Amino acid sequence: MTAFEDLSLLRAFISIVECGSISAGARRLRITQPSLSRQLKTLEERCGMALLRRDTHQMSLTEAGHRVLADAHALLAQVEAADKRLRESHTTLSGHLRLFATIDFGQFGATRMISQFLLAHPKVSVSLALTNRPLHMIQEGADVGVLPGKVTDESVIARRVGAFSLILAAAPALVKRQPPAKKPDDLTPWPWIALAGAQFWNARELALQGRSGKTHTLPINPVFTSEGVTSCREAALSGVGVTVLPRWMIESDLREGNLVQVLPDWKPEELSVHVIYAGHRLLPVRVSAFIDFAVKYFSKGGEGAIG
Repeated sequence: MTAFEDLSLLRAFISIVECGSISAGARRLRITQPSLSRQLKTLEERCGMALLRRDTHQMSLTEAGHRVLADAHALLAQVEAADKRLRESHTTLSGHLRLFATIDFGQFGATRMISQFLLAHPKVSVSLALTNRPLHMIQEGADVGVLPGKVTDESVIARRVGAFSLILAAAPALVKRQPPAKKPDDLTPWPWIALAGAQFWNARELALQGRSGKTHTLPINPVFTSEGVTSCREAALSGVGVTVLPRWMIESDLREGNLVQVLPDWKPEELSVHVIYAGHRLLPVRVSAFIDFAVKYFSKGGEGAIG
């Protein structure tokens, strides 16, 4: 080991110098004088030279002792500052949060929620990653995720905060071109738009539930598949096909007649929304505060972000 690897030896040396003697230094540190003498001897052996000149009347620093003392003060100051920053990150609401969300929900509902959190906690900063791929973002260094759909990472804690209502929607012009649909199987020959990613819903078959509670699995053959639900909406508005869309995204389209609900007596299953985070480590205050804020925000409706 080098002279600067054991901080306790450096603290012992500083105590001796500041107190003026080994006995006084030992009293400050609340250890025995022989123990402090052994620590000084160990430090000098690791330095390869004497740090103190001692006789029966006085003690003084050698040239090497002056250098080691200065370096020891600087090193311990850095250690104390780092320790303070670490403790503050776990006890004060400040610092940086690394978040992730799905592309479309992240740009709307999640960003609105994050904005409210930042306004309430101005000492916190946030970076938001947007992806629809089922990556293990927590293992990659993210603190928290806000995700609709199935949780594919078994290593995380997932707190359900709500669910999206999903509907079948298409452009009026497309509906007019197709034979009338009165039951799910009538939609099989229709052109379909699908959202990629099995964590959302299956791009090859769709589970529908009727008003009576009866379920039906409908096979589909999409003509267009996209990783973004906004892209699916744009394709639906263009009349490319029928698709599954969150109600929150297309409420104005439905009111204005740009899209219509197809087969309204049958609906896709709701899509759960979770706040996810690592469960195997102590969370800094900013992370735990954000989790609680997000859960409360979405559980209460979050300005209509979920529903």
